Amino acid sequence: MPGISLNYHSSLSVDDSTSYSQRIHPSQQYYYQSVEQSTFYPYQSQLSLQNDPQQKSSTSSTDTRKCDWNELEVTGNVRNLSPILWTLSQLTVLYLNDNQLTRLPSEIACLTNLVTLDLSNNKLRNLPSEIGELISLRELNLTNNSIRNLPYELGKLFRLQSLGLIGNPLPSEIYTLYTESNGLQKLLTYFLDSLPSSLNATQPPPARSWIRLASPNATQPTAIFTIMNYNILCDKYATRHVYGYCPSWALKWDYRRKQILEELRSYAADIIALQEIETDQFHAFFLPELQKNGYDGVFSPKSRAKTMCEQDRRYVDGCAIFYRQSKFRLIKHYLVEFNQLAMSAANGTACHDMMNRVMTKDNIGLVAFLETKEETYSHTFSNGVLPTDHKQMLFVCTAHIHWDPEYCDVKVVQTLMLLSELKTIMEDAIQKHRPNSNQLVDCSTIPLVLCGDFNSLPGSGVIELMRNGKISMNHADFKELSYETYLQKYSRVDGNPTSSNDIVHQFKLNSAYETTAEPIMPYTNFTYDFKGIIDYVFFSSQLMRVLGVLGPLDPEWLQTNKIVGCPHPNVPSDHFSLLVEFELNPSTNDNSKTSTTTSTIPTRRQ
Repeated sequence: MPGISLNYHSSLSVDDSTSYSQRIHPSQQYYYQSVEQSTFYPYQSQLSLQNDPQQKSSTSSTDTRKCDWNELEVTGNVRNLSPILWTLSQLTVLYLNDNQLTRLPSEIACLTNLVTLDLSNNKLRNLPSEIGELISLRELNLTNNSIRNLPYELGKLFRLQSLGLIGNPLPSEIYTLYTESNGLQKLLTYFLDSLPSSLNATQPPPARSWIRLASPNATQPTAIFTIMNYNILCDKYATRHVYGYCPSWALKWDYRRKQILEELRSYAADIIALQEIETDQFHAFFLPELQKNGYDGVFSPKSRAKTMCEQDRRYVDGCAIFYRQSKFRLIKHYLVEFNQLAMSAANGTACHDMMNRVMTKDNIGLVAFLETKEETYSHTFSNGVLPTDHKQMLFVCTAHIHWDPEYCDVKVVQTLMLLSELKTIMEDAIQKHRPNSNQLVDCSTIPLVLCGDFNSLPGSGVIELMRNGKISMNHADFKELSYETYLQKYSRVDGNPTSSNDIVHQFKLNSAYETTAEPIMPYTNFTYDFKGIIDYVFFSSQLMRVLGVLGPLDPEWLQTNKIVGCPHPNVPSDHFSLLVEFELNPSTNDNSKTSTTTSTIPTRRQ
């Protein structure tokens, strides 16, 4: 048997005495640099696959240095590959080209870190379906082999940027698709959509468990209700370019919206707060469908809709709040437009950053002012009518904060604007609708549920502000930008300056999913590139209790089915819904008791 040449490419420096044998692969340089930001130092070692105990002994005695090289080249007319190769899970680059290989073992799936795989100029007749597990692959060279058919699992390689196929007796339709403009992506889509499929055959996830955290008040009637928060992933954002691991048919809106509606109906929350819901889909689909289940709802698109023609406005996404009419009555709803608030705040030294960073983002918040009905209560009243002094007000707000991690300053400013507007909205609303209009209003005495997609991790400035009721004007998330003039008006409590540089708000808020020692949800957003908690349900901690929450999606189901991200044929969004059961405290301040009639006052726009 001829000798085998193994070229190890290591990211570790070696002794000066080492002899180098460099092989340059220009087309692969990009991948080398993207995996390791350090210089690679190749060195060559000649090994034989013959069972030579003396050689083994010599090798083990002389080479005791730890090797963590991540690139390997195997040459020398190799016909079979040693099983040891599949244990080298650290490999990111593997050259098996210019050999005599007739098959690629299924164990190739063990090399999950591979970015480049060169199998050109061999005698391969087919590829194992397990090659679809190499989802980190960006370059796959199969040129000049004897491959007649490609496995549909190739479609799982959604990060692939280069695929060499020339020189194989493949069907003409494959080559036709391959040579078209953007042919690689079309080919991957074709393969993924054609899987017979493990995706199709995947059983739906087990029902998410309900986690009971407290028992209802057993001594007196209390208002108990459930609220769901859900970013449903707008149709125009659900593309194969972003979610390449999901078949195109499972990204189609007609398919996903049925699953979303089924999920909303199955959990049957009393209040549903949605983000990324398109204008047309709210009016033409979700509202009429949910009205069949006893809901009514309010909606507002993002601010850009005001600048568009009627046809284009239909596809602008926004926020919606649905409420069960048997349990709540809508008194009024309000819109908070961050770009309008930024425009009015852009003065003095705050002008530049406020205008160029905050005003250009058209995210919104939507507020519903609700009043409880008898069915909300855990007690059946003798005369069948809820006494006036048991009617309670509830404010529900949903918001979608800007997404870009580079704009963490904008996220904090938008959250500050939201909290400030909420305070004004609540105080104005109660002043108008409570029985005793002469009494001063304290917004912290009114139950509030504030939920949404905050696009902020638990350790961010946004969540620090929400949880702690304050944030320093010197916080790193402000990026030392010129917001000081704008922020100074928030560094006060009841009109009095604080003793520090803190910006404060009066709401005493807790996160419903953080009422235990460990976070209940490991992530609320689950994609290939990002998995983390960015969706929240905050509530007035002194005025209501959390009785229970919906648990996370079964992690074993995700792992067993090798689901690298959502959406998925069984999961219609890249976000997971949150569901919380609340109990309003019976001793809520008199400010929260009212007897009102529904108002048709226009939504609040600033």
